Amino acid sequence: MATTKDGIRVVIYDQEYHIKGQLDPEYIEKLAQYLDAKMRSIAGRTRTVDSLRVAVLAGLNVADEFHQLKARHDAATNEINQKVGEYNDALDQILKHAL
Repeated sequence: MATTKDGIRVVIYDQEYHIKGQLDPEYIEKLAQYLDAKMRSIAGRTRTVDSLRVAVLAGLNVADEFHQLKARHDAATNEINQKVGEYNDALDQILKHAL
């Protein structure tokens, strides 16, 4: 990783990219390393040398991970909301009888 006044330089799948943005440079480097590892893993498994194809497959892999995590998050959020509703109902019943 090299930080310059114009942003950060990262290497993903042997290609150098100069990235500007508001994100922390260490975080950008972490993202670049993650994507590089995904691309190398896919290239090794598929024996594909076309970097565009590897990038698209890596993108699909990351999108799949995201959607699986989102589905788990949504399920947990729904379960929490249901429990909060149940606890509110129980509290309302207790308060109704206490008055």
